[in-house]
Amino acid sequence: MADPVRERIEHALAECRRYLHADGGDIELVEIRDGGVVVLKFHGTCAICPMSPMTLRAGLERAILRELPEIRRVEAVQK
Repeated sequence: MADPVRERIEHALAECRRYLHADGGDIELVEIRDGGVVVLKFHGTCAICPMSPMTLRAGLERAILRELPEIRRVEAVQK
């Protein structure tokens, strides 16, 4: 059975992916931790972009929190 929270996060990320793809990057949902923490990983040019922290907060986190108010925080991992 599919995880509805994971599906909703993936839906929120899909809305942002076209912008990331336009710049040669992408995002991966790594895990959903207890306490409502979503962990993402940047790929492609997004992994080395100095603006990726802003993309995380102003774009990805905002999109996820809009769809899933039960999520408390979004973090990015390097590897």
